[in-house]
Amino acid sequence: MLKNPSILLLKQLAINHHRIRYPNTPEHARTTHNYTDKTANGLTRCIIDYLRFNGHQAERINTTGTYRMNKTKYTDVIGRQRTIQEGFWTPSGVTKGSADISATINGRSVKIEIKIGRDRLSPEQKHYRQTIERAGGTYLIASSFQQFLDQYHQLF
Repeated sequence: MLKNPSILLLKQLAINHHRIRYPNTPEHARTTHNYTDKTANGLTRCIIDYLRFNGHQAERINTTGTYRMNKTKYTDVIGRQRTIQEGFWTPSGVTKGSADISATINGRSVKIEIKIGRDRLSPEQKHYRQTIERAGGTYLIASSFQQFLDQYHQLF
């Protein structure tokens, strides 16, 4: 099975980065992540690692809330201790519609939204994009690693 050339480039960058960071590690002992752009998590990792290996700053933004568990203990009619667990989500403090990746590339603020398959921007994400672009930032939408690389090389 032939590998995606952009993923092979990323693996080579990872090996070179590892050589610089750990110069005493023997070549046969060097490993990299199994990069893939088929899932949202995989594509996010590809983009963040690529940006970091090229001297930029990038971080993943977690927009999900926190799941809170309530436990109530009681004694049933025959004397056994029982626990009822009820959970609920508390909303995140992140701005609604925030992009999945926040990066600084050559001094520019760049927000990157990951969309896999038929996934589309929500109204909150469209509004967030407008506010970023109005403020002079760059907003990218990536559905594959190759697409991200094309946008990256076009802009920077």
